[in-house]
Amino acid sequence: MSKTQENLAEAFAGESQANRKYLAFAKQADKEGYPQAAKLFRAAAEAETVHAHAHLRAMDGIGTTEENLKAAVSGETFEFKEMYPGMIEAANEEGNKAATRSFSYANEVEQIHAGLYQKALDNLGSSENVDYYVCSVCGNTCENEPPETCPVCGAKKAAFSKVE
Repeated sequence: MSKTQENLAEAFAGESQANRKYLAFAKQADKEGYPQAAKLFRAAAEAETVHAHAHLRAMDGIGTTEENLKAAVSGETFEFKEMYPGMIEAANEEGNKAATRSFSYANEVEQIHAGLYQKALDNLGSSENVDYYVCSVCGNTCENEPPETCPVCGAKKAAFSKVE
């Protein structure tokens, strides 16, 4: 990999992380009653997304939808089979319950995501219209209707929001 490709990958990761961090900061500012700070965090988060997408395009990191679905299946599968198990083990050994819970939820949900991506790949081109709902506690993603109780974290149906 060339130095420029390495730099693009590093910049993409940094801009992506900044986006998510600023959105979390915006939620906190809203919660604390600082709407102007929240708005600024959301604006900066959107700008970081613009940067991240530009870097990803420069890396030729966006393929056809079929290629992208295959990449998503592969990435999610790597996370739940290889990445998260070791992280869960380390967090358990260190007694970090919050990290163990966070990693465990993510690990379980990444397996669900891999299945959803594979289903989308298998049905690519069909006219089926599916709605998706995401649990705000663990990220569980389900089709058509949220469950009464999240099977991953136990949150109630109200914790799910429909993705538009």
